[in-house]
Amino acid sequence: MKLPRRSFLHLAAGAAALPVVSRVGWAQNYPSRPVRIVVGFAPGGGTDFLARLMGQWLSERLGQQFVVENRPGAAGNIATEAVARAAPDGYTLLMIDPQPAINVTLFDKLNFDFIRDIAPVAGIIRLPNVMVLNPSVPANTVPEFIAYAKTNPGKLNFASPGNGTGPHLAGELFKAMTGVNMVHVPYRGVAPALTDLLGGQVQVYFITTLASIDYIRAGRLRALAVTASTRSDTLPDIPIVADFVPGYEMSVWFGIVAPKNTLAEIVDQLNKEINAGLADPKIKARLADFGGTVLAGSPADFGKLIADETEKWGNVIRAAKVKPE
Repeated sequence: MKLPRRSFLHLAAGAAALPVVSRVGWAQNYPSRPVRIVVGFAPGGGTDFLARLMGQWLSERLGQQFVVENRPGAAGNIATEAVARAAPDGYTLLMIDPQPAINVTLFDKLNFDFIRDIAPVAGIIRLPNVMVLNPSVPANTVPEFIAYAKTNPGKLNFASPGNGTGPHLAGELFKAMTGVNMVHVPYRGVAPALTDLLGGQVQVYFITTLASIDYIRAGRLRALAVTASTRSDTLPDIPIVADFVPGYEMSVWFGIVAPKNTLAEIVDQLNKEINAGLADPKIKARLADFGGTVLAGSPADFGKLIADETEKWGNVIRAAKVKPE
């Protein structure tokens, strides 16, 4: 049977609208089943802790379980790819730190485009690192350290938990902005790097406050400066690197992203609930232990942070010719 043109166009328009109506229905009923929050690292780290903290909050607020799934490996690329390729229905999310933004430039070839293939949902928190020394180094301030390093080129070693990690790039940025010559020594994780720093095998480490605060208070490590743009509540008497090296900034941030094309209504709903969590007294108290600044804001705000950090660390990686292990 041949349909009149007007009837055919009417039916075609109705058929085309079905997926849209269906997707709107998904948003109105979201979430109707458990949601996965994928973490690219093993249980026990900061990313995993924050994923579980926010997952519990979202479970209570939205009436469905938000379950953390750890998929470690390849500097977080395995988890990022899994989420980038997941259905954009709001049921697969990714808790990230700066590593996926770093990996954009660090790795020559990835099976996904991080900026193109994800949708920013919400920031969680931004944390400073702290520049610490083994007490054997005769420097009590950043200027004293720079002067000592310049008179002893190549004799100071700075540790990191691996090539292309945040602490590594923090050291490379410091080298580039001060002209000092330090040797990078990569380790397989934070713990062995910290052990050798305490033992004096390496002399410098741009480490998280969380991992170093007890050693700083005990006098086993000397804190020279905080790497963020403002002082840390955890170390209020310690200056920032930028007081002596204008423009220097390095911080670790965390947030949640979804696959691209996730409905804006779902993204906005998640963003609203996460921001409510960041304002909740119990959540704020837990986050205060990290000594950072909450990143409450819109998806666009978080997207701008991701884009800015991708560009910033991309420039450092290219200038220092950093390669993955």
